[in-house]
Amino acid sequence: MFSNMLPAVALVASLAARVAVAVNPVEVRGQDFFDTVTNNRVMIVGVDYQPGGQAGYMPQRQIDALSDGDVCLRDAVVLQSLGVNTIRVYNVDPTLNHDDCASIFNYAGIYMIIDVNSPLGGESINRAEPWTSYHEGYLTRIFGVVENFKNYPNTLGFFSANEVMNDVESSEFNPPYIRAVQRDLKNYISKHVTRTIPVGYSAADVREILEDQWNYMQCSVQGEDDNLSRSDFFGLNSYSWCGGDATPQSAGYTTLAALFDSSTIPVFFSEYGCNEVKPRVFEEVPYLYGPEMTMLSGGLVYEYSQEEADYGLVDINDNGTVSLRVDFDNLQTQYRTLNITLLETGNSTAATLTPPRCSANLISNAGLSKNFTLPRVPPGGQQLIDNGIDNPTQGRIVDVSNTRPSQAVYGSNGQQIQNLELRQVANGESNTPTDASSGTGTNPASSPSPTTGAAGKVEFGVGYLMAAAAMMAVWTSI
Repeated sequence: MFSNMLPAVALVASLAARVAVAVNPVEVRGQDFFDTVTNNRVMIVGVDYQPGGQAGYMPQRQIDALSDGDVCLRDAVVLQSLGVNTIRVYNVDPTLNHDDCASIFNYAGIYMIIDVNSPLGGESINRAEPWTSYHEGYLTRIFGVVENFKNYPNTLGFFSANEVMNDVESSEFNPPYIRAVQRDLKNYISKHVTRTIPVGYSAADVREILEDQWNYMQCSVQGEDDNLSRSDFFGLNSYSWCGGDATPQSAGYTTLAALFDSSTIPVFFSEYGCNEVKPRVFEEVPYLYGPEMTMLSGGLVYEYSQEEADYGLVDINDNGTVSLRVDFDNLQTQYRTLNITLLETGNSTAATLTPPRCSANLISNAGLSKNFTLPRVPPGGQQLIDNGIDNPTQGRIVDVSNTRPSQAVYGSNGQQIQNLELRQVANGESNTPTDASSGTGTNPASSPSPTTGAAGKVEFGVGYLMAAAAMMAVWTSI
């Protein structure tokens, strides 16, 4: 019987590879993100993903974080096991093909929030002189990112900018330009995308200007068509909870909860995870996702891979293998305590809140701009918005035929993890911590060897084979 079932398994695998499942797109309703099909709230349980850091973005070599399907498969297996449902990707090349990576993360039930900017010249707003960087060439780049990612259902949103205002001085001229970029992105999306994709801003946690930044980005401009320049969401890069001795009060979480309780747009941590105490224990996670912070939409831990700043959950070794760090284990443990039912329940009262009208009275800090008259679209920009950019690279979901990474993954105790395979989520669903397979995380132990071991092998039991045969019978009868 065992040998007769092998062809059935092969046929099942072949049929499954042809079925391109997709997560349901997400939209903004008041203070929350919602699944457009199930109408469940979508709480971001995520990780910032940029292997190699800024140095990993090499458009001259046609390389970015989402250009290598083999790498994405390896990392998607690890991230799916961790329990995340969202990644943030900072630097992408809009001319590259991202179909394999986007499809792999989609298959795993993981959304993507994409930054439209990059650290290279001409590919972001110049914080010191924003008027010098806001031009047709810049718009061509950011519209190219929209074109590249618009057809992936797991594209949750776009960040228009990241920490452009990181002190009072940089808050004088930049706010109108950020809203102008958002206006242009949302205008382009409305004309060239078949669904709404949210656009928002990722802010530095500078407390003296934080409330003013949030008010500036969420307020409604009188007379502006559909308030296109208004942020659809507000991300906060916050590292205030440091170590096991921190409390919601000492970390300022209670202050943030009070501040954002009246938000008319989703607010979430676009980066968090202080590393002053190592390894990180992530004791803020249960509080962030608990009943005291339901006005926030979760957060993204900084960051997936170990880089110079020392925030990694994993080490990516020179030979392409991955070694989990103790931080990974600790975060996985915290994720598995979360109440998924609570996370999926929206706040009906918050959905009825009305955004404040933009006015100088909203801004309390004298250094932050009170100007809500936005820069005009630069010469040539409106033509791009109306007609679309020339020869865009447009992505599409493709079938995921390979679900077993070729690279080995080692636990934090140095032992290779066996039976690694990407799990296909049910059509329309996203990954959750309770879906994550057990056993990927390990207890703290000795450091792994970065050069030994082979790729994890996959073993199937008779139960799997019987289930596969049953599935084949159902599919062949359709």
